[in-house]
Amino acid sequence: MPDDVSSLAGEKFVSLTTWKKSGEKVASAMWLARDGDALVMWTPADSWKVKRIRRDSRVELAPCGRTGKLNDGAATTSGSAIVDADPAETARVKQLIKTKYGFEFYVITLLERIVARGSKERVVVRVTV
Repeated sequence: MPDDVSSLAGEKFVSLTTWKKSGEKVASAMWLARDGDALVMWTPADSWKVKRIRRDSRVELAPCGRTGKLNDGAATTSGSAIVDADPAETARVKQLIKTKYGFEFYVITLLERIVARGSKERVVVRVTV
């Protein structure tokens, strides 16, 4: 629903829930941006969430804090996700995220490069609700 997209796109962080083969839910706090009627995220290509989405496209989104703790009274929105590894699309979504988060984007990505000792390949997770 477009209203859910607008509401979630306005959040600083969302909890992205995916499913393991066992049926267990796994949640990750994510940055996101709006891209038309979809929500997009930029994440390492080798992350477990990417592997789980490639196997099972179901996701749940809910507003959360930086650590993933759900906001009080947070509603959960169900959706479907795809992984897009196209370099042009990845660069475009990176720019959307960079525009939304500004200086914080530069600080966090610098810290990630220091900790990971280099930059990791990234992909786009595109969610429709």
